[in-house]
Amino acid sequence: MSTPSKLPKLPPFDPSDPIGIDDLLAPEDLAIRETVRTWSADRVLPYIADWYERGELPGIRELARELGSIGALGMSLEGYGCAGASAVQYGLACLELEAADSGIRSLVSVQGSLAMYAIHRFGSEEQKQRWLPGMAAGEIIGCFGLTEPDHGSDPAGMRTYAKKDGADWVLTGRKMWITNGSVAGVAVVWAQTDDGIRGFVVPTDAPGFSAPEIKHKWSLRASVTSELVMDEVRLPADAVLPDVTGLKGPLSCLSHARYGIVWGAMGAARASFEAAVDYAKTREQFGKPIGGFQLTQAKLADMAVELHKGILLAHHLGQRMDAGRLRPEQVSFGKLNNVREAIEICRTSRTILGANGISLEYPVMRHATNLESVLTYEGTVEMHQLVLGKALTGLDAFR
Repeated sequence: MSTPSKLPKLPPFDPSDPIGIDDLLAPEDLAIRETVRTWSADRVLPYIADWYERGELPGIRELARELGSIGALGMSLEGYGCAGASAVQYGLACLELEAADSGIRSLVSVQGSLAMYAIHRFGSEEQKQRWLPGMAAGEIIGCFGLTEPDHGSDPAGMRTYAKKDGADWVLTGRKMWITNGSVAGVAVVWAQTDDGIRGFVVPTDAPGFSAPEIKHKWSLRASVTSELVMDEVRLPADAVLPDVTGLKGPLSCLSHARYGIVWGAMGAARASFEAAVDYAKTREQFGKPIGGFQLTQAKLADMAVELHKGILLAHHLGQRMDAGRLRPEQVSFGKLNNVREAIEICRTSRTILGANGISLEYPVMRHATNLESVLTYEGTVEMHQLVLGKALTGLDAFR
């Protein structure tokens, strides 16, 4: 009779990684994650509650240079001073940044996945050489002008217009809810032309360009949000992005940025979940920690399941992006699920913290209110539902 083979010894259960997702990550992935986590812990977490309460992001230019120094700006792009990281590595960075605050991740996403990505993918070699090295280093901050006051989910209806005047372009219009706008040195602005929608690389010191900051926000308070105003801004012929015409240009940029949100939302959720776990183990009611009660444990278990399912989904999409197989519909799938579940995790965490859940001494309410913006920017819930609905049925419900 044969002797039964000895079963391998199982690793201990890790409450911070309950389904072993870290086993899927290479040493370089873990090193990048640790670098961004350490930077966030040192440069954001000690100050973010005060910044949020004051409704400002002081020292944003210094923060941008520091983010450039650790390779976080345009990190998935190749060349021109960019890190050339994988999509998974970029996603891990987004998760850690948003675990600190959605506003910090937005700064990085708009810089790298929108402004830099547009120039890198659609720009001329001269445009790339002029702008990308300084942007990768954080010496130049960029913004991305697509959304307009009356045209959010329907960018095809934009009114911003660029007309030819001799060899020059003259750009007129307004853009709204633009992250980094008031501190940007360069803006990628999308406008109607006689030949269709085109992108323009606009130095923000050009005459006729202004970017008043939007105040009185109750979400993304530690983030610079602006309106862009173009009053007959004259641009040279080479300001236009030469390699794209039509909505496929800005929409491909948005898809790249939404991918970062799929990861980032799980960072906000993780921070809130961890605060709830810590609180549940120390807060006593009826003679014992509230984490010892069945209802609290049920909440924590449900949150852990959705959190790590979301991270696993993000990792899967990252692998598809690295393989060149990630479709826009799949990005919509990820953003729709992960942001929605992240908000629910924040709300449930708030119930565990009770009254303390609304205090800025804890991160939960800050993350919850930030996610209300993340839920609707770069594609509202309804838009992503319709993207998936069209993909599932073959029927277009947008019009």
